[in-house]
Amino acid sequence: MKKSVFNGLHYFESGNGEPLVLLHAQGTDSTSFESVIPKLAKHYHVYAVDCFGHGKSLHNPKLYTLKACADAVSDFIREVVKEKAVILGHSSGGLIAAQIAAETNLCKRLILEDPPFFSCEGDRRFSTFNYVDLSTVCHNYLQSGETDFPLYYFENQYAWNFFPEKSRENIREKLTSSAKKFRANHPDKNLKVPFWPKSALAGFVGMNNYDPKFGEAFYTNSFNEGTSHADILNKISCETIFLKAKSDESDGILMCALSEDDLAEVVKLTNCSVVRFDCGHGIHIEKKREFLKVLLR
Repeated sequence: MKKSVFNGLHYFESGNGEPLVLLHAQGTDSTSFESVIPKLAKHYHVYAVDCFGHGKSLHNPKLYTLKACADAVSDFIREVVKEKAVILGHSSGGLIAAQIAAETNLCKRLILEDPPFFSCEGDRRFSTFNYVDLSTVCHNYLQSGETDFPLYYFENQYAWNFFPEKSRENIREKLTSSAKKFRANHPDKNLKVPFWPKSALAGFVGMNNYDPKFGEAFYTNSFNEGTSHADILNKISCETIFLKAKSDESDGILMCALSEDDLAEVVKLTNCSVVRFDCGHGIHIEKKREFLKVLLR
């Protein structure tokens, strides 16, 4: 597996065949795709990229916008990949992938893994899980003076609200104590906490090298500056496949990436096909076999 850097973007590549560019979700990095890359590399020349503010790529808040991230990956495809590519983006990576497909002719086929179209844009963002969870935790962390973001996120994440109120603080205290011990003994490793769901721990993969100022850009909506999700989708002309995780809403909070109404608008604007998965947001992690079927068919 070859690792390289291009214009501040760290990436690794593997395999031979049709080029496939993978763009990860916010808070993680390119290693979040490690479990599926061996199979993908038998059919594709895979390029897994760390977006700005993540992994070993450049950390510069001036670049934490949808347009800047998409422009950088577009240059990467032109200069490194040097031909049209299949582009797959997970979550915020899907927004970046769509922007590339809309504004360039570099995308041969677009695969959108549960990106938050419309829901993270403007005032809609206030009633989403991402806003009350990662975005708000990032904002508060930057004001706190703390220095260990993965630990701060674990202790302050919205997920504690899912525990019974009577026992919530006791559970939180015990599991946070375990998290602190792990961080003290393994500061460079992805966080692991006993009894915490594997699918939830997947969100900590790469978080050691995540810049919370990227999350602040979602908190303030500056990430979407100068763009419109509807305009982006309306400009996409290549074949597009949307991978949709379960829809969920609780107490007025959208607990998934986008609502069924949002998805209907995406389909209307792009004429994309939709593949549904009975799982949470990390489809390529939670439903690895079904995910690979879509990519390898």
